[in-house]
Amino acid sequence: MIEPAQRIGTVQEYYFSVKLKQIEKMREEGKDVINLGIGNPDQPPAPEVLETLRQSAASPSNHGYQSYVGIPQLRKGFAKWYNRSYGVELNPDNEILPMMGSKEGIMHISMAFLNAGDEVLLPNPGYPTYSAVTNLVGAIPRFYDLTYENGWQPNLDALEKTDLSRVKLMWVNYPNMPTGAAAQPEVMKALIEFGKKHQIVICNDNPYSFVLNPSPSSILSVDGAKDIAIELNSLSKSHNMAGWRVGLAASNAQFIGYILRVKSNMDSGMFKPLQEAAARALELGSDWYTSVNDVYAQRRELVWEIMDTLNCSYDKNQVGMFIWAKVPESAVSGEALSDIMLDKSHVFITPGFIFGSNGEQFIRISLCTPADVLRQAIERIKTAIKL
Repeated sequence: MIEPAQRIGTVQEYYFSVKLKQIEKMREEGKDVINLGIGNPDQPPAPEVLETLRQSAASPSNHGYQSYVGIPQLRKGFAKWYNRSYGVELNPDNEILPMMGSKEGIMHISMAFLNAGDEVLLPNPGYPTYSAVTNLVGAIPRFYDLTYENGWQPNLDALEKTDLSRVKLMWVNYPNMPTGAAAQPEVMKALIEFGKKHQIVICNDNPYSFVLNPSPSSILSVDGAKDIAIELNSLSKSHNMAGWRVGLAASNAQFIGYILRVKSNMDSGMFKPLQEAAARALELGSDWYTSVNDVYAQRRELVWEIMDTLNCSYDKNQVGMFIWAKVPESAVSGEALSDIMLDKSHVFITPGFIFGSNGEQFIRISLCTPADVLRQAIERIKTAIKL
């Protein structure tokens, strides 16, 4: 019998992968399931972006291998986007590395910086991929609490009282997923000071800053941040290009060089027409973001109604493409409420436990569902509650 690598035992199949199989089975049985779980943008990219892709793909010379560092047009596009959107200056030659989505970057950064036994500070609740990748590279996950009482911000004072000698890297994610907490300038500044003091690389995962967020920001806008911080960003949510897999890592030239050593051994460059279309997307004006957010804002009102119907409590000031809410005391947990709704109303809502123990009493609903489907979900849930 062939045994897999020991690292396989450190991770499980992604929760949504498992749940999607269950939903598919229900649909095969004739049950019409509404999935409100995954943040998969359903609006299309801008027409001019699609046209750029079409024209570029029609060129016979654009189908070969590409540079590992991306075409200059894309790197310069990212640099201008960061300067225009966040007030951050980046050298497109050596401080930007295009990625096949920011999720790829989580693995590349971890492989570039972590040795077996190094500790990694991970948010609880937080994106499950942070802990999965940490385990896969043989590092040690060390969770820090995010709580409602602290505005879902890291308690750096509490961390200072612990032994940080083995900590090499810290993941933060603002605007935060799953809680919707916005980035706070004073917290970003404190994180950079914390990283420098303890020689901990601060990695901010920043794909949600343009979704229903009146103040997009980057941790790299903090003075001296590039010395110790890396930021991942993506066009997946901001430009409705999730399946295109276009993102970037931004930092100082030395850090980018380390990440490039890993990345250049993992792929053979990004399809050139995708890069050219992505560069066009980065040129879009504020009217693009407004048009996308107008749709999300309408849907948010309906998701609030779902949460009200379920008697959940939530903060209307949260940002991003999800609504995070605490389940009522009558519910055993977010998972229990999610299972009941799936069984009785055939509506799937993400339970908060998958993001960590601090999410056990919460649920999350995506805004990536058309308004008419959200209205159907509301009626189904109201009917189920009456039964």
